[in-house]
Amino acid sequence: MAVAAPGDPSATLVADDAVPGTPCSTAAEACVDLGTHTAWLIRDGKVIRGPVPFADGDVEDPTPRGSFRVEWKAEQWTSREYLTPMPWSVFFAPGGIAFHEGSQETASAGCVKLGPEEAHAWFDYLQVGDDVEVR
Repeated sequence: MAVAAPGDPSATLVADDAVPGTPCSTAAEACVDLGTHTAWLIRDGKVIRGPVPFADGDVEDPTPRGSFRVEWKAEQWTSREYLTPMPWSVFFAPGGIAFHEGSQETASAGCVKLGPEEAHAWFDYLQVGDDVEVR
């Protein structure tokens, strides 16, 4: 891994075998860059969608960085903790962290909130077991 801006806690870690234009490795099917608030879908080491903007967690509920796998999906889901609708949910990290449709104007509780069209695309493309990298 290489760090884009050493010493900056918000710096993006870039994989040594990064897909061109992203910080994620060729193993990823979904790539999230918390530093630039952009995400991509990837197939066979090539970007097939993105970059697209998203809203992520705040200081109290940050979006976790790391490598994950899609755990499960729900077309219509409501957060049990916040009682908030989460359409097109693709769950990929512990604690109910998911890609889902949501407002871009407010922070999430750690999720990656996408616009309606993008959330639907992420839901359709990603399958259980697919690799998700959050940098």
